[in-house]
Amino acid sequence: MRNAETVTFGGSGLDRAAEMRGDVPALAAALEDPATRTIVLWRGKPLLSGHGAERVLARLPLDHPVLRDARTAPVLLGREDGAVRFAHDISGWEPDADLSDIGAFIDRSEQRHPTLSGDHAFAELRTVMTVLEPRDAALAATAKAIIGWHETHGFCARCGAVSDVTQAGWQRVCQACGGSHFPRTDPVVIMLVTHGNKVLLGRSPGWPEGMYSCLAGFVEPGETIEAAVRREVWEEAGVRVGEVRYLSSQPWPFPASLMFGCQGIALTDEITIDPTEIEDALWVSREEVMDALAGLRDGLLPARKGAIAHFLLRNWLADTLD
Repeated sequence: MRNAETVTFGGSGLDRAAEMRGDVPALAAALEDPATRTIVLWRGKPLLSGHGAERVLARLPLDHPVLRDARTAPVLLGREDGAVRFAHDISGWEPDADLSDIGAFIDRSEQRHPTLSGDHAFAELRTVMTVLEPRDAALAATAKAIIGWHETHGFCARCGAVSDVTQAGWQRVCQACGGSHFPRTDPVVIMLVTHGNKVLLGRSPGWPEGMYSCLAGFVEPGETIEAAVRREVWEEAGVRVGEVRYLSSQPWPFPASLMFGCQGIALTDEITIDPTEIEDALWVSREEVMDALAGLRDGLLPARKGAIAHFLLRNWLADTLD
């Protein structure tokens, strides 16, 4: 797929500076360099500046007072135009605001820190990902994924002791048993399953009314991507899939997935859903998908913009899957 890396969170060419992660002198120098900047997250939300479609990922100097609320060491993200970029987490800060939307499927709430100017706010990445430039989106996704991993992996999986952060945030080591632990990434297949002029879409419980997307599921141990596509479609919708081909991938830091976008050619079109897997599934024609993307079809909402499902559907409609 020639435009595969134009998917959201992809194609920015970020220099991840992996050789610096264990270089203590280089890291110390970077922390003293006035050109170094940091990305700031609060409960998984990146700090943005600007308004509307002009919003950008904020990059703060390391002496900014907002960083006083950070309780852990920063994570090295990489270099940008030769300057080092870190990520700080200030999730311990308690804003004086209603937090009832935090964690909701759609969280449009924004939080403003008293040490920041009025055009700076923490916003849910899923609601702003389509307005960010590729580099901003890649930095935000990387920061969210790695900081989220640390939040849930503070203890050794071998012996249960507290583990220590090493390699500038990219490894945890247990001093009790010597175990080493690395950031988790969960492989997920997401399938554009077609049968002639139709595509198979499904919905999960709890999604907004009328929202449908491509079927998806986790790759199991010992399983190929192609086998996972066929198994998941059969388990969820009772549809047999023959030919499978890989199209594109997308990091999806909600919390830690790597989505493998594939096309599968259905051998049958009879649907038998497993209600423990999905709530509904249906075949939708090209014309119906086009109407839905244009907002002209009641009762059928397409996958959200920025998600790889939306990307795959648009390329299917435009005949640009090759």
